[in-house]
Amino acid sequence: MAGYRILHQGDLHFVTLTITGWIDLFTRQCYRDIVIDNLRYCQARKGLQVFAFVIMSNHIHLIVQANAPAKLSAVLRDFKKYTAVKFLEAIREKPESRHEWILSYMALHAMRTKRSGNYQVWINGNAPIQLVSPAFIVQKLNYIHYNPVKAGIVEKPEDYIYSSASNYIQGKGILNVTVLDVVHLR
Repeated sequence: MAGYRILHQGDLHFVTLTITGWIDLFTRQCYRDIVIDNLRYCQARKGLQVFAFVIMSNHIHLIVQANAPAKLSAVLRDFKKYTAVKFLEAIREKPESRHEWILSYMALHAMRTKRSGNYQVWINGNAPIQLVSPAFIVQKLNYIHYNPVKAGIVEKPEDYIYSSASNYIQGKGILNVTVLDVVHLR
């Protein structure tokens, strides 16, 4: 969603990062793991605070905030840039039956959008929504955690490994997140 901007860089935001052409890149574990590793890096080194996440087959939803002096838009830009490089390396190096199709599709999108570089991995923009009310925060948190249930991947949100639902329900998950006190948000 080009045109949407993060105006308040330190505020809590719901963002969606989408693979170009809605390619189901995250059906393979190696790509999901690249996302998790880079989120960890951004938490440790770039001031990113992750409150909730889910990695679906072709997009990622996050509730995030940047700790000053970091700017959320810059952290997300760097996240997308780094993961794009790592995804392209993995597509070329690992056995990926769709590698030729994926690369040609991403190259076509790069030409269409006149982006610098040979491939466009991510759709431009992050569709940021500033989360200001407690009810809206709870709504987006539930939306994120129930995404895999709605998609028919799991029956219970906490059973999906690539989500923060288990952090909220079981107290631990594949990525450490800052758990929001949803009892007090309602």
